[in-house]
Amino acid sequence: MAFDPHNKIIIITAPSGAGKTSITHHLLEKFPQLSFSISAATRKPRGNERDGEDYYFLSEEDFNQKIQNQDFVEWEMVYEGKYYGTLKSELERIWKNNQVPVLDIDVKGAIHVQQQYPETTLSLFIEPPSVDELKKRLQSRGTETEESLAARVNKASYEISFKHHFHRIVINDHLPRAREEAAGIIQDFLDL
Repeated sequence: MAFDPHNKIIIITAPSGAGKTSITHHLLEKFPQLSFSISAATRKPRGNERDGEDYYFLSEEDFNQKIQNQDFVEWEMVYEGKYYGTLKSELERIWKNNQVPVLDIDVKGAIHVQQQYPETTLSLFIEPPSVDELKKRLQSRGTETEESLAARVNKASYEISFKHHFHRIVINDHLPRAREEAAGIIQDFLDL
């Protein structure tokens, strides 16, 4: 059957530090018919991040107005005062380009999108080999305080408990293998 991207959605979700972003970048490079869905966020840009490229950076007031207007497919307060969400207009923009949106989002948001588009969504849960390994990966970034590291590890343990809500689980114990496994799953979905 011919490739029809309309309304197809690919969701990549994982606890922080599981390798979700690395795998997502690999998939976007490998499949030109995919397009990264840019999330909206209330946090400030980090480093070289640019508005409209990495995130749509919104004030908390603007974000709340979009919630009231029902402009989001999903949104969450991921950390206290830090909101993230997927705009309906972002999915429409990608579908109009005859591409499939790839959503790199948190576990709760992923479940919510999947519930809204049950027939046309593929969800991948990227699982770390263990919570201990995840903790080591987060520590090696050098961006966490002891307190924030503990919070992320606790959140990761909780998120892993939801892994069976997703279509496929990819265990990232070796990044090149995890990338190829994810690519095979995506190829099968695109060929449907």
